[in-house]
Amino acid sequence: MAKIISFTNKKGGVGKTTTAINMAAYCADAGKRVLLVDMDSQGNATTGLGFSKSALKKSVYNVLIDDDLVSANVLQTVVPNLDILPANVDLTGAEVDLVYKRNRERILKNALDKVQDDYDYIFLDCPPSLGLVTINAWVASDSVIIPLQSEYYALEGVSQLMNTIAMVRQHLNPRLQVEGVVITMYDGRALIAKQITAEIKKFFKNKLYEIIIPRNVRLAEAPSHGVPILLHDPKCVGARAYKALTDEFLSRQK
Repeated sequence: MAKIISFTNKKGGVGKTTTAINMAAYCADAGKRVLLVDMDSQGNATTGLGFSKSALKKSVYNVLIDDDLVSANVLQTVVPNLDILPANVDLTGAEVDLVYKRNRERILKNALDKVQDDYDYIFLDCPPSLGLVTINAWVASDSVIIPLQSEYYALEGVSQLMNTIAMVRQHLNPRLQVEGVVITMYDGRALIAKQITAEIKKFFKNKLYEIIIPRNVRLAEAPSHGVPILLHDPKCVGARAYKALTDEFLSRQK
């Protein structure tokens, strides 16, 4: 049965989608069967894996609102073992549409229950907000991975994020845990980055992954080619970092 993990942060632009795509790709490359669910109406995970949002006939929106089967809306990616449940602009209306649904917080969980045996991991790329779409993701998940930048503003939202996770654990999903925290877009030349990384380590302790993802031009280029860094430039520093991060993630599963 698949382990379901949400990649989440209420702050945008922290490398959340990049982390979800590339960890999913490296897990698939390691022989794991992976489903990546794009929960963000911007659809960056969808385009980052080579799909045109405007050409989609069905998406995760139809699963949430029209009660479609996940299996009927999943697409195979160019990476063997990696599937995606895509998103497009339709998802923008999901926050309002979900309000009128019964058991609205559990719709995604009920849908994913039907495909859990088909995968080893299901990764959910959450939007940078704490609305009903994100709550659906957290209720469906066993754990969350939190990408964080080592800069001042990144720390400001952590307490609210952790409090919201604690509330979901208390009222909706008692099994929800913090899987890990990964520092992204790291610039080792900046003293403030080193100081804030030390603060993050103090706060999260052993939940913080040892592998740090550096700023890397090739990582930023890969989505425009519609492929993960594994296929764009597997020897660049960003690819090596995500490969090592995924190895650390998989070793913790054992």
